[in-house]
Formats: sequence, C-alpha cells, structure tokens
Amino acid sequence: MTWYELTLLLVAGIAAGTINTVVGSGSLVTFPALLSVGLPPVLANVTNNVGVLPGNISGAISYRRELSGSGRLAWRLGVASAIGGVAGALLLLVLPQEVFTWVVPALIVLACVLIVAGPRIKTAIASRAPADATGRVSGRLATGVGLTGVYGGYFGAAQGVILLSALSIALPGSLQQANALKNVLAAAANGAAAIVFVSISDIHWVAAGAVALGAVIGGQVGGRVGRRIPDGVYRTTIVVIGAAAIVHILVF
Repeated sequence: MTWYELTLLLVAGIAAGTINTVVGSGSLVTFPALLSVGLPPVLANVTNNVGVLPGNISGAISYRRELSGSGRLAWRLGVASAIGGVAGALLLLVLPQEVFTWVVPALIVLACVLIVAGPRIKTAIASRAPADATGRVSGRLATGVGLTGVYGGYFGAAQGVILLSALSIALPGSLQQANALKNVLAAAANGAAAIVFVSISDIHWVAAGAVALGAVIGGQVGGRVGRRIPDGVYRTTIVVIGAAAIVHILVF
C-alpha cells in the first residue's frame, strides 16, 4: 500500500470519526475509500468495521460529560447492541450485501422523520405514559437497539442516525445526551462485530490501522464540534446526512 493510499485512508478516517461522533454514517466515507485502494467489498466492509471502532470509542470518551448518571442504562442497552452486533457480523459473512439494499433506506427515512418530529412525539408520550412505564419503555428500546446493532454489525452506515432518532424520543434529556449514549451503543455493536471478524475473517490490518488513527482524531474533533451545535441546526444536520446516506446506498 502506497503512502498516497495510506494518507487517503487517514483523512477518510478523520472525516468518519468526526461524522460518527456528531451524527453517524461515517462509513459512507471510509468504505468507498477502502474500495478505492483496491480492497474487495467484503474485505473492505470487515476492515472498515475494525478501523472505525477506535473512533467510536474516542467519540464516546469525548462525550463522557453528557453520559453522567446514565451508566446503568448504557450498560443494559450496550449488551443488547453488542448481541446485535455479533448477529450482524455473522450475517455479513453468510448473506449477500443486497439483502439490506431496500430495507436500509426505508429505515433511514423513518429515522429522519422521527428526528424532525421527535420533540412533539416525546411530549405526547410523556403526557400519556403512566409513572411506572419506565421498565416497559426501556425493554422495548433495548429490543430496538439490539436490532439496530444487527445492522451495525452487518454494514453500519447510518446506524447512528437510526439510533439517535430512537434514543432522542424514548429517553428524557437533550439531543446531545442521546448522542452521547448513541456513541457508546455504536461502539458496543462495532466492538462485538470486530471480535467476530478478527476471529474468523481476514482483515487488511495496514488499512484498518490508517483508518483507526484518523478515526480516533475525528472522534475528539466531533466531540468538540457536536456539543456546540444548536438543537435545531443539529436536527437539520442529521436529516441532511441521513438523506446523503440514502442516496449513496441506492446509487452506489
């Protein structure tokens, strides 16, 4: 691998780490970059998962202030996300990538709609939910997070958008707090999938290392940038990135 290719992957990793920390969908940058340096699709997908993982962890650390008091919930949902990540990784190794080609854009459209309508939906749910409904809500949320983890382990582009829409509606607190938890759950899914890939699949370690270095840097940049974005602008950014993800998946 040439220095030009390594530099390309490093820059792509920085961009992906920043995007993943702020919203999600950073794989839409790194996956094509890995393809452009000659990796076949499945190897590129597996290498991408391992490469962006350190960036997910970096982003979660950069948002640790917003995670204060959410340790128990993060652990519970993290387990669900990790289980989903393992299932998704195994599916990647046995199913053609076309399986999700039409399902994923529909999920992203739904996620974008929920992001826009989130405040009103959250208010309506809060006004109707009984005081003892927390356990039932978190149980349904854990199931949804687990299913999102399956997608994250399988491919993962726009996983963050889907997670963020669900968390921002189902949980109290700000969009920034939901984003902090999203970073933890994405790291759990990708980390579990990475264990599967390292154990039973080939990985281009040089390429993964270049992406990982950039993603770690991007994770810290995203933490500084993301929490400064006003809520309205933040929601608009999520929708724009979600729309870009749909176009990318359908066209490429």
